[in-house]
Amino acid sequence: MDTRFANQWDHGQARAAMMLDPTVANLNTGSFGPTPRVVFERVTELRRRLAEEPMDFLVRAMPGHLRQARAGLGRFLHADPRRLIFTANVTTAINLVASGLTLASPGEILLTDHEYGAMHWCWERAAQRQGLTIRTFPLPILASDPGEIIHAARAAMTARTRLLFFSHVLSPTGLVLPAKELCAEARRRGIVSVVDGAHAPAMIPLDLDTLDADFYGANCHKWLLAPIGAGFLHLGRGSEDRLQPLQVSWGWRPERARLDEFDEFGSTPRVRFYEFEGTRDICPWLAVPAALDFQQALGFNEIRAHNARLVERVRTRFAHIQRLAPATPTHPDLCGFLTAFRLPPHVDGPTWRKVLWERYRIEAPIIDRPEGLLIRVSTHFYNTEEEIERIAEAVEWMLANT
Repeated sequence: MDTRFANQWDHGQARAAMMLDPTVANLNTGSFGPTPRVVFERVTELRRRLAEEPMDFLVRAMPGHLRQARAGLGRFLHADPRRLIFTANVTTAINLVASGLTLASPGEILLTDHEYGAMHWCWERAAQRQGLTIRTFPLPILASDPGEIIHAARAAMTARTRLLFFSHVLSPTGLVLPAKELCAEARRRGIVSVVDGAHAPAMIPLDLDTLDADFYGANCHKWLLAPIGAGFLHLGRGSEDRLQPLQVSWGWRPERARLDEFDEFGSTPRVRFYEFEGTRDICPWLAVPAALDFQQALGFNEIRAHNARLVERVRTRFAHIQRLAPATPTHPDLCGFLTAFRLPPHVDGPTWRKVLWERYRIEAPIIDRPEGLLIRVSTHFYNTEEEIERIAEAVEWMLANT
C-alpha cells in the first residue's frame, strides 16, 4: 500500500500525486477520471511484463493477480467476489444483462426519464428482440426527500413491468437515487432490478450485498481512478444463473460440481463462464488494487470531506450567477460530487463547449437534455477552489457575451 499520505491530509501532495495537465482545470471526473501516478506505474509495469513474456504472465502470473484484484474490489464494494465479474466498463456490464437475460413476454422494461442515452438504446434493442415495450417515468429531479423518488417509481410499476433499470447516480444532474429502496420495491413485485452504477464507486459508499440489486454494473475508471478498461458486473443473490455470456470461449462449460470455488484461473467456474472472452489485455483490472490503495492511503473520509466542501463552494459561487438554476438536489442522501446547473434557453451548446476548452482550458460538459442545456461540475480531491472560481468566471463571461 502507498502510505505516503496516510498520516495527514495534504491537498498539495495529493494533487501532485495525480497525472494532471497543469494548464487544464479538470472538472469532469464524471466522464473520465485522470490517473494517479502510482496507478499508471502499476498498470505500465503489468503491461511491460505481459509484453516481455506473455505466456508466463497470462498463464502463471495473471491468475494470482486477478484473484487479488477481485478480492480487493469485493471488500471495497461489500460484495461476494464469487459474484463479481470484471468487465471493460459499465456499458459492457449492462449489455451482458440486456443481451443475456430472458424476460417473460408480453411486458415492458421500465426506465427513468434521465437514463444515459447509450443505455436507453441498449434496452430498446433488448425490448425489440424479446417482444417487449419500453416505458419511461419522470423523476422528481429536485426532490426534497428520497421518498418522492420511491413514490414515483412505485406508481410507475405495473403488472406488465418485467424489469426496472435506473442509474444509481444520474449522469446529467448527479442526483443520487435511493437504490436499495427501489430494488426492494421491484423485488416485492417480482420485477428484475438492474442498476447502472457508473458514477457510484468511490463517490458514494457502496454495500452491494445490502443494496440487493439483481444486477449492478459500474465503472472503476471514474471516481475510483483505475485505468480505463476496468468495470464490473455484480450478480445479486439468485441471479447467478440467469444470464448467457456475451461470447462463448473456454469458460463455456463450467465444472458444475465446483461452480463457486476459486480455481487456477483466478476466478471461479461460474465467473469465468461470463468473464472470459479469449486473449485480451486485462491489466486495467489487475491495477484496481493500486487505485484502491491509493485513495485508502489518502483516506476515503478525508477525500469525501474535501469533496463536500468543494461542492458547497460550487453551489455558493454559482448561486451568484444570474440566469442559472440549480439542477441537483441539496438533500445529503440525494447528491454526491456531481453538481449541475440549468443554462438559459438562448445558450448555444457547441459554442460554449468550444469556449470553455479553447479560451479557458476547462473540462466540464455541457449536457443536452429535452428540457434544456445543463453545465455539470465534477469535484474530486485534486480539484481546487481556484478551479471553481475559474469556471464560474468563464460562465459569467459567456453569459455576458452570448
